[in-house]
Amino acid sequence: MVLTRRQVLSRLGLGLAAVPLVACGGSNSDGSTDDLPTDDGTIDAPTDDGAIDAATADAPAGTDWASGGTIAMTDKDTYPDPFAGGAGAACLLVASTTEGPCNTPTDLVRRDISEGLTGLPVRLALKIVDTACNPIANASVKIWSTRPDGVYTGETPNQAFCSENNQAAIATDAMRGVQVTDANGVVAFDTCYPGWYPGRAIHIHFLVTVGGARTRISQLFFPEDVTRGIFASHPDYAAFGQPNTTFANDGVFNGIPSNQRDRLICNVARMSDGAMLASKVLAVST
Repeated sequence: MVLTRRQVLSRLGLGLAAVPLVACGGSNSDGSTDDLPTDDGTIDAPTDDGAIDAATADAPAGTDWASGGTIAMTDKDTYPDPFAGGAGAACLLVASTTEGPCNTPTDLVRRDISEGLTGLPVRLALKIVDTACNPIANASVKIWSTRPDGVYTGETPNQAFCSENNQAAIATDAMRGVQVTDANGVVAFDTCYPGWYPGRAIHIHFLVTVGGARTRISQLFFPEDVTRGIFASHPDYAAFGQPNTTFANDGVFNGIPSNQRDRLICNVARMSDGAMLASKVLAVST
């Protein structure tokens, strides 16, 4: 009997976080990026230390979020600029983490990286700054995550692990993309909330390249009460059940010094159309 990655890791009681990994190397397909709206909206600006936005204190239930993918983002023009308040008083360097085996050499410059898949629609906005809080323009920001079912797409170095040898997933590049920061150091992606697989908390990988040199490889996380609500009752996620790994037992998350973990947890808020606005200020070395 051939077991899937999810079955094998579940039976072993361990996952990606438990073993060291060797780093391996929609729309707007023309690379254009529309500007983020600058109205003040209803979301607080992220703090420099990565503190969770107060908007997550009463996390919406899973059924309160939109479903069906980025096509459900019908009020994009009203999304606020999450960085209107600036980067904060201090910009603290974010920790590096493993790149993992599921990156691909493909760099697709695009805003919408969902390729039409269904899921909770997410606008992920990132502001790249140096440790003096100066925005870094013209930095390349690459992100990749699983589909809502916990499977990675694309031609990865380890198809058995990343895609469970799912040929339909391998043939696409969903949940992968690149953007170049504007004069304010900001990029934004339209995607879907990631899925989970055994051994890992929900996460999104990112790679920041400045001046042609890789500057920071790390991972973004989401508030755990938000994740619990989504996997409890969201129509695109509830069938998968609750993730079997939390911050408390995720080896990658716990490899980050405890006083630096909040710097990689996204601030989130629900938009008027039910989409999630997730944002973070990321300080990197230059």
